[in-house]
Amino acid sequence: MTVPFTFVAALANETATAHLMADLALLIGPGDVITLSGDLGAGKTAAARAMIRYLAGDDTVEVPSPTFTLAQTYDLPPFPLVHADLYRVSDPIELEEIGLSPWPDGTTALIEWPERAPAALPADRIDIALSHRPALGSSARAAEITGHGKAAAQVARLKALREFLAGAGYDEARRQRMAGDASTRSYARLFRDDTGVILMNSPRRPDGPAIYDGKSYSAAAHLAEDVKPFVAIANGLRERGFSAPAIRYADLKEGFLITEDFGGAGVIEGDPPRPIAERYQAATDMLAALHQQSLPETLPLTPQTSYAIPLFDTDALMVEIGLMVEWYLPDRNAPLAEPARAAFVAMWRELLDKAATEPKIWALRDFHSPNLIWLEDRAGIAKVGIIDFQDTVLAPAAYDLVSLLQDARIDVPEQLELVLLTRYIKARLAADGDFNPAHFAELYALMSAQRNTKLLGIFARLNRRDGKPQYLRHLPRIWTYLSRSLAHPALAGLREWYAANVPPPSA
Repeated sequence: MTVPFTFVAALANETATAHLMADLALLIGPGDVITLSGDLGAGKTAAARAMIRYLAGDDTVEVPSPTFTLAQTYDLPPFPLVHADLYRVSDPIELEEIGLSPWPDGTTALIEWPERAPAALPADRIDIALSHRPALGSSARAAEITGHGKAAAQVARLKALREFLAGAGYDEARRQRMAGDASTRSYARLFRDDTGVILMNSPRRPDGPAIYDGKSYSAAAHLAEDVKPFVAIANGLRERGFSAPAIRYADLKEGFLITEDFGGAGVIEGDPPRPIAERYQAATDMLAALHQQSLPETLPLTPQTSYAIPLFDTDALMVEIGLMVEWYLPDRNAPLAEPARAAFVAMWRELLDKAATEPKIWALRDFHSPNLIWLEDRAGIAKVGIIDFQDTVLAPAAYDLVSLLQDARIDVPEQLELVLLTRYIKARLAADGDFNPAHFAELYALMSAQRNTKLLGIFARLNRRDGKPQYLRHLPRIWTYLSRSLAHPALAGLREWYAANVPPPSA
């Protein structure tokens, strides 16, 4: 049985309460339950209002006390939330009438007056007991925060986060929610004297089942398991003249960073979004410049330690493309017979073993529009700000160019892709007379087929396993990119296999 974890936070005023609730919001997710208890006027509704407004990204959202309605549901950007007040509940059976019994799946719950139905509360929850502290001022409060069951770890992390912010001098900074990504990381902007920085919450990646030769998927595919790779690669990029965020403060053990804020100017525009050609050209030039350098395989992390960049070997690449078989094909009701599966594995392994002989560079791995910030005040390739690179591996140079020019989240017209592929090849050829354009084009097609095969599986998995159906809308685009790459003569065998065994998303 997990031992509850408790700590006490002194809250000088309502702003301090709002900061506490914003910090907690960074660490919670769908299905979590937070209770708010205390005497009348202790600040329960103010605390709930602060969290709801933070998650909404809007300080003007109306958040009335649910004393009379008993429950109010909010469809917030990260997840739905129900704000309930149990003060008038006299029988736990009444919870069914307001949708709180059983506890709603996938919905976060903020519950005032939980003591009115203690037996109905879930074992895994966060309790916040608010009390007046008149000796410290009329608006001063104390918050005793306790995590029960699985939530004990969340509350321990909340305490560590607040200690980190205090040590960095940002405990009184204004918090602003930022959208997250498909990972377990979460982000906030912190403002102190109108100067913004980025707070990254990067908990250690939980190990999944050991189903890949005794390794979890993240370990087998060489995904970052903590924040250390981000720090090492960021510093390595900056030292070489590329625009990665400067690390202002770091807690490598807990996985908290405060970094430079690049702002929000991207490399796409319009609705539906489309590439801004000038900015995609600069990003292409940036990759060409990076790939012309002699890059080390190990980078310093601290004065005493270093970080070895993992090799994106054949086994890791095979694990990734296997996601298509594991997740996408079952979703399309297209199970594979063993002979077809064996042929798939054999063809891919032969192609990837050949690619394994290629020179390896830093593949930042997610070099695409959501992770590129346009820095207008900088010059040349420094205008391209890179914010996601913790999964960097040693891989063929074509991998990141595919990520950019076949962006899974927006349509990159084929003509623009070809223009920029040619631009990259010309830059590489100008720097190295031995660079082989035809050979690179073949490698580009192979890395495209690998990456888009993987993405079919990943987005199907995000829907089925993680409850994120929004990623399914990208599948037709990924299929288009995949079809482009399979048209290369070197991939003729794969093209025939896919035509026989892999139905398109719309089929």
